[in-house]
Amino acid sequence: MNPISNECKKLLLENNVLSDSNIEFDVNGESYTMTFEYIIDTFMQASEESQLFFLEAMKQSINADITGIDKFFESMGELLLRTHLSENIEV
Repeated sequence: MNPISNECKKLLLENNVLSDSNIEFDVNGESYTMTFEYIIDTFMQASEESQLFFLEAMKQSINADITGIDKFFESMGELLLRTHLSENIEV
């Protein structure tokens, strides 16, 4: 398994955040749900540099305050969702 991914998931455990916590998004009446673990695993498919950036941003959000981690995953999930939806746009 990816050591950066392991570090992200370890940070969740150390901060009493469940990796199966989820975030729901509503886009034009359609509901999308992503778990924190799914968001981590998806970002771990990027380059190593991007993975390290994700890990550092996650650490900073945890250091900001406990609600920072929720906002971090909400933002990262929204980025994934926007990317997914833009790839599926028919022109």
